[in-house]
Amino acid sequence: MPIENVDTDQIIPARFLKATTRENFGENLFCDWRYEQDRTPKPDFILNNNLYSGKILVAGKNFGCGSSREHAVWAIYDYGFRVVVSSFFADIFKSNALNNGLLPVTVSDEYLHEIFSEIEKNPNAEFQVNLETQNITILSNNSTTTFDIDPYKKTCLLNGYDDIDYLLTLKDDIKKFEQQQVIY
Repeated sequence: MPIENVDTDQIIPARFLKATTRENFGENLFCDWRYEQDRTPKPDFILNNNLYSGKILVAGKNFGCGSSREHAVWAIYDYGFRVVVSSFFADIFKSNALNNGLLPVTVSDEYLHEIFSEIEKNPNAEFQVNLETQNITILSNNSTTTFDIDPYKKTCLLNGYDDIDYLLTLKDDIKKFEQQQVIY
């Protein structure tokens, strides 16, 4: 989706924010771009094109800008994406993504252009994102680049932890620490 400055209201319009659980947001992902008013799919929107599929959403620069809307991440995740690649993410979107199991991969503008060029040449182009080694590869030409991720969030994503799950893995260490404290 080579569109820049995609804001959270475009990802999931405000009228769908009434729910407080993560279910069924994927059907309204990019709703105003995907559907006509009568909910028939717009044939020229990329997600309505059967040539494109997979779990990696490649997006233009400045993805997820706008209001702080966790529902935007829920919609992307519920639709089936597990990774979003862009050359820039809004900070709050990136944080929401990491907190909800969606990996935001930030690449250079040049590498993003290379990805889009590869997709233009071959809509079935395949990419591999390796969280452990923190790299993304265009499989057709083995062009690889690395990406940064906070070590704590990397551990959480690799293990399927939320913040509470992570703390529970430290339970024994926390108990030891508490037992070593001197009470005055």
